[in-house]
Amino acid sequence: MTRNLILGVLAALAASLVASAWQLASRHGATVTFGPLDLALMRYGIPALLLCPLYLKRGFEVPKTAPKIALVLLVLGGGLPFGLLVIAGAQWAPASHIGVFMAGSIPLFTALGGRVFKGHTISRQHLFGLGMIACGMLIFAIGNVGAGLSTWRGDLLLLAAGVLWAAYSLSFRLTKLTPWEAAAFVNGWSSILLVPLVLIAGVPRLLTAPWSDVALQAVGQGVVAGVLGLVAYTVAIARLGPARASLSTALVPVMTALGGSWVLNEQLTVPTLWVMALIAPGIVIAGGALSAARSPAR
Repeated sequence: MTRNLILGVLAALAASLVASAWQLASRHGATVTFGPLDLALMRYGIPALLLCPLYLKRGFEVPKTAPKIALVLLVLGGGLPFGLLVIAGAQWAPASHIGVFMAGSIPLFTALGGRVFKGHTISRQHLFGLGMIACGMLIFAIGNVGAGLSTWRGDLLLLAAGVLWAAYSLSFRLTKLTPWEAAAFVNGWSSILLVPLVLIAGVPRLLTAPWSDVALQAVGQGVVAGVLGLVAYTVAIARLGPARASLSTALVPVMTALGGSWVLNEQLTVPTLWVMALIAPGIVIAGGALSAARSPAR
């Protein structure tokens, strides 16, 4: 393995761990103390402050080499619209659903978007692995319907979030930004978009919430997810390409389901176990792209 490949794999694994932790934190915060706007303020406002030297240096100007549509998709897919969809979905669905319907769908949407919009080829091995991931998601959905769970609203919001994150994955390379510049750009513009929402909604709950809850979410949402997670995943895209980097998100359903059972006392259902049994080998099979040709299109 080349040094570039090793760094990309490590960044992708780190991003998966951060994504799972963020989903658990969002589920906990959305069901205990905070509303979507409160979590969004910490998710994007804190990183914007931490990264302000970068975007003050560069300004909010559009890079001359970047297509405007790519910059718009960068903010939509990795910024406030994406975050609000996930946080709102967390109010309707358990943590395991966030992992399956949002993170689990990202490799599928990224591969489809790469094929349709960029002409990327998909190897048979990659396609078979993606098919296993899709089968796991389908079994999970059917099992939840059979169990009479009324989580479909949250599930749809999470699928929409998966589409946006796939758009972020496919757009990053077109912007010619570094991972840190992309993080500053996304969080800076997301914070600007939050201002009218705060003015309309009024004083957020976090001003009256227990300080321990605020501190936990500030670290989890703002520092870990908003800065470290976004940068790690963007590094993975730069090193591996969007298709291979997106495979790492298929690890998230397993980690989030186990974390939800351990941390949030959510039940591990039979459909969840089926998802874990299908997605884990699906990742390994689809990951054959890592040992194949080094082209990011694979």
